[in-house]
Amino acid sequence: MTKLMIINGPNLNMVGIREKNIYGTQAFPDIIAMIQEEAKKRGIEADCRQSNHEGDLVDWIQEAWFQSYDGIVINPGAYTHTSIALADAVHAIEPIPVVEVHLSDIMAREEFRHVSYEAPYCIAQIKGHGPQGYVMAMDEILNHIAKERNQ
Repeated sequence: MTKLMIINGPNLNMVGIREKNIYGTQAFPDIIAMIQEEAKKRGIEADCRQSNHEGDLVDWIQEAWFQSYDGIVINPGAYTHTSIALADAVHAIEPIPVVEVHLSDIMAREEFRHVSYEAPYCIAQIKGHGPQGYVMAMDEILNHIAKERNQ
């Protein structure tokens, strides 16, 4: 079974409550349940986590390395645009594939949101597809793993 860590950063626990016009009305626990359901269909063990603390996210990325996870789906939230520490952590665990996800299209929002420090070290960035972006990210990692095995 493929083992993925699904990491959610600051304020994502407030999805469905905050800025519904940007992030939608689906509650965070419902999004996690959807991720788990879709993961199960794909033979994925999805370890879903959320924290508002940058150090937790860094620790979890490192844990994925030491615990031999097959990949990471990460929505760094606002840390996308500010955290060199997260970027360094993602870079440090190569070749574990990491896909960055954003519920909204960060390129259609404020200019400061256009920069992602993590993206250069990720195999893909999925933005603007709402919660379905997590499913797309899991599929991206599965496809990446399959290609790596066939080389």
